[in-house]
Amino acid sequence: MKASYTLSHPVLPQGAASKIDLLVTFSAEDAAAATRRSLNLSVVIDRSGSMAGAPLKHALQASRELVERMGPEDSLSIVTYDDAVATVLAPTKVTDKAAIGKVLSQVRAGGCTNLSGGWLKGVEHVSSQKSDERINRVLLLTDGQANAGVRDPGQLTNMAREKSNAGIITTTLGFGANFNEDLLIGMANAGEGHFYYIQSPEDAAGVFGIEMEGLGSLVAQNLEVVIKPAATVKVASVLNRYRFESRGQEVAVGLGDVYAAEARQLAAELSVEASSAAGPVTLATLAYRAQVVVDGSVREVVGEIPIVARLASGMDVAVSPDKNVLAQTSRLRIARVKDQAIELADKGELASAGKRLREIISEVSQYLDKASYEIAEEMEQLAHYAQRLESSKYDAVIRKELRDQSYQAGTRNRGDLALRGTAGGSADSLEAVSDAGGGIVLECVREGGKLRVHATSAGYDPGFNVQFPRSVREEGVRYVVEKLETSGDGTFYRVGGSIKRLVVPGQERVARSQDAATSARKGKPSASKVTAGSAADLPTTNSVGTGVIVQCIKEGSKLRARVVSDGYDPDLNIRFPRDIREENVLYVVDEIITMANGTSYIACGDIKRLVQ
Repeated sequence: MKASYTLSHPVLPQGAASKIDLLVTFSAEDAAAATRRSLNLSVVIDRSGSMAGAPLKHALQASRELVERMGPEDSLSIVTYDDAVATVLAPTKVTDKAAIGKVLSQVRAGGCTNLSGGWLKGVEHVSSQKSDERINRVLLLTDGQANAGVRDPGQLTNMAREKSNAGIITTTLGFGANFNEDLLIGMANAGEGHFYYIQSPEDAAGVFGIEMEGLGSLVAQNLEVVIKPAATVKVASVLNRYRFESRGQEVAVGLGDVYAAEARQLAAELSVEASSAAGPVTLATLAYRAQVVVDGSVREVVGEIPIVARLASGMDVAVSPDKNVLAQTSRLRIARVKDQAIELADKGELASAGKRLREIISEVSQYLDKASYEIAEEMEQLAHYAQRLESSKYDAVIRKELRDQSYQAGTRNRGDLALRGTAGGSADSLEAVSDAGGGIVLECVREGGKLRVHATSAGYDPGFNVQFPRSVREEGVRYVVEKLETSGDGTFYRVGGSIKRLVVPGQERVARSQDAATSARKGKPSASKVTAGSAADLPTTNSVGTGVIVQCIKEGSKLRARVVSDGYDPDLNIRFPRDIREENVLYVVDEIITMANGTSYIACGDIKRLVQ
């Protein structure tokens, strides 16, 4: 493992106090020579009713692809959970992949979400095979809230920290819009693992691939850095989301694991007192230690780096700042502001949340231009989120995108995980035309959990990203623009002039502010009525869509219906047609409403039987 550093301002003024950013990078000495360590994994899969359909299907497919990446030296266990916890594959060497695939193919959706029970069973299996020379990790998949077993987020986070201290790491993966992102991020941070937001089930395989790429290129574990500032220097702030503690003037930071496929970075802001001296000055010393595996055994490596700047006067101080460092540290400061915006929005202060996002846009724009696509995209996303908040359009998806982006920026160094999110705006506000005329045709597509716009007209590079207003990005929509300008660095395009939506003939229309269909009032829902004689006579569906999942369970001599979709209380009774009740069958109803007294539910609209 090698370590290097850069400063935002390598030359400081004599006789004046300064604030500078320090960026330290830890990476593999030789990425190609990184030795793959054997894996000891447990995959813990939420099979609660809310996972039924596409989420569970894609989670299982991603698990199969994970198995394909493993080898006979690796150990794997698989746990599923709803109300109950089941070990469907006890810890075993990955020698018969077809047999493991058969086990996965038999997993079906069930009831509520005993997240703690499933996770703890996975920890138990990893613990039984634990070795310091192996990678010992639990991958926890869920789309919902912990509504059975241990439910308290603080308790679960503390439990994850305890298991991490014992050498068992936890990575969490949240599916859809109903899981508790604060809980999963908290468990991942405390558990020294990673968190992933899988907004679309189709993204699951790509996210699993990212996790496995890292595990297959582990260079060092338990990296800890101690920043020892000089007498005239203070550590004003650690900008990453790593755990850290102050020890007098010194600051100790835990960075976790270092991968050959992903360098680990530490960013800090330093305050330097005024000095009349000239020439090189040591601002701080960085002491680090980590565990590496050499010839099959764990060894500790240690090192120190002096952080040196130069004090100068006059024109020598006018050296341009390192914009790469500023871009990296700005990304971390923006991540903090996103969390601040969430905190304000959660309290209902949406206008203040939007204002805070616009303030950071203004601050960053003073010293960073939009020469790179990443910076331009960050600014566009911030403006989009600000507009959404100011328009009182704050929902679970926006919150999860902001939290995920903040988390990934603060803990990871991968472009494919940065700025993920597909909750764009709507192209419905644009004028719709069926003839592109002399305009340039663009298309909005989903790529790795992001909405991207590319040119499809001849003469333009279809591989270039197009900097495009996020408020009108909509997956699958085509656009006509007046012109495209190539960016200053020649790596992406910017839109110029008007933007219109390209439609098929007969769908042309003028621009409008919103879709009339979305503003139409819904009629009052009515209780479900069915003419089917039994559950077998119901129409079937393999997709939940916008519906709500109900399951029938046996309690004594009675068949009781309960809501198992997240966001509902599974302990409340529900008015549900008795003739179609059948034990363990899953149903999809159009809507669930709560009785006025808040003590029970009513199933409304059509009812279908969910087949898997």
